[in-house]
Amino acid sequence: MDPDLPEDRPLLFPGNGPVQDEEDYGTNQQIQKGVIVQEPTGTSWYASIFLVVNAALGAGLLHFPRAYDEAGGIVSSLILQSILIVFIMGALFILAYSSDQHRSPSYQDVVRSLCGKHQHLICSLCIILYMFGTCITFLIIIGDQFDRVFMYAYGPEFCAKWYFNRKFTIGVSAVVMILPLCFPKRIDFLKYPSALGVFGVLFIVVLMPIKYYTGNYEHVEIKTRPDAWTNVFLALPDICFGYQCHVSSVPIYSCLRKRNIREFTKTLIFGFGICTVSYSVAAVFGYLTFGTSVNNDILLSYDPKDPLVLVAVIMIAAKMFTTYPILLFCGRIALDSTWISVLQVHPRDVINKEPRRRITQVLIWFTLTLVLALFIPNIGVVIQFLGGLAAVFIFVFPGFCLINLSLLVTRWNLRHLLQACLGVLYVVVGAFIFGLVTTQSIYKDVEGGDTSSKLGPCD
Repeated sequence: MDPDLPEDRPLLFPGNGPVQDEEDYGTNQQIQKGVIVQEPTGTSWYASIFLVVNAALGAGLLHFPRAYDEAGGIVSSLILQSILIVFIMGALFILAYSSDQHRSPSYQDVVRSLCGKHQHLICSLCIILYMFGTCITFLIIIGDQFDRVFMYAYGPEFCAKWYFNRKFTIGVSAVVMILPLCFPKRIDFLKYPSALGVFGVLFIVVLMPIKYYTGNYEHVEIKTRPDAWTNVFLALPDICFGYQCHVSSVPIYSCLRKRNIREFTKTLIFGFGICTVSYSVAAVFGYLTFGTSVNNDILLSYDPKDPLVLVAVIMIAAKMFTTYPILLFCGRIALDSTWISVLQVHPRDVINKEPRRRITQVLIWFTLTLVLALFIPNIGVVIQFLGGLAAVFIFVFPGFCLINLSLLVTRWNLRHLLQACLGVLYVVVGAFIFGLVTTQSIYKDVEGGDTSSKLGPCD
């Protein structure tokens, strides 16, 4: 093999055959007529749609109708959402373009290759915190859905049964249904359970218009404008939290069978099309159904004895089961890079001991999130801060990557200048949203927290 070429670069043997295109990077060997050729592996662009949708479409869907109410109604919310989507999708292309510069396989590796070690450490810690907190939230949501199902089936008496206790049901269901999906080395393994999660959320999206047209909801008060113009920004954390799939997007892009912007564009157009329609339909019809009285969790506003609502409850629990492993995967990559950097692991051990390190990190992560979810049933303040962190992933780090890409060139032209200005714009917008969301979170905490938060049926 040519020593100037990387060992994992796919080649065509024997003789002086050409090196395959970069889009076929990462392949399996097969022998055809005595010649060893390489066949592409990885995920197709249409299979990756499920990964993108499953990463972006989740628990935030349940909060969108309430966010529309806080922002002053449907019109103002849709305008704000449409503006942010332009920036959100732009950031995904920035990350994919930045990832190609050094074939970076993860979000934090992109930041390290373009922004340096210090920014890489900060980024990794932010990812760990965000993914860890979101995993805890998902486990709590799973417990809430179990409680609602048991309340419907057995009434308040279910609280007296130890095998219906939320600590038992969360623990058993998480170990049986989530933990086995957390050990794979590559994220494309999750494309099959992701399909189940996507269809589960889409069922909830379809349910809301059906309930609006078939239900008997009278005397609904609908806002047509915000109480104050600044109230429009109250929906920022919900939109950022809902559409944040950027940390997952780089591993998804890296696992594409044909890794190039053109293939990724097709994935994003269809994936974000599904997400945008789903969030908008759920928010609009959920808000029109209940108006200003809509609950923070839209499913709590419906009659739990309705069979379709009960199915929706089960579906959202299934969504949490299939999304948790994706979040753990991204968090584990950040944890692993930090682990290697802080402990200064020898390069040989980085490869040879990877399976043992991966299993250890998964078990520690899973155990800690499970324990916290069992004994801390309400982490509302943490979730509010997660909305601010989502803005950092969507705007700040992609902006810095774009700025540093511009600084790498020796001779600037108009394109490089516009690229740097766009990067500065992303950083400024991200810093503004992070500061605003964090300030809102602190203000709500000082004022006594979210009064809409309720104890469980057994508390």
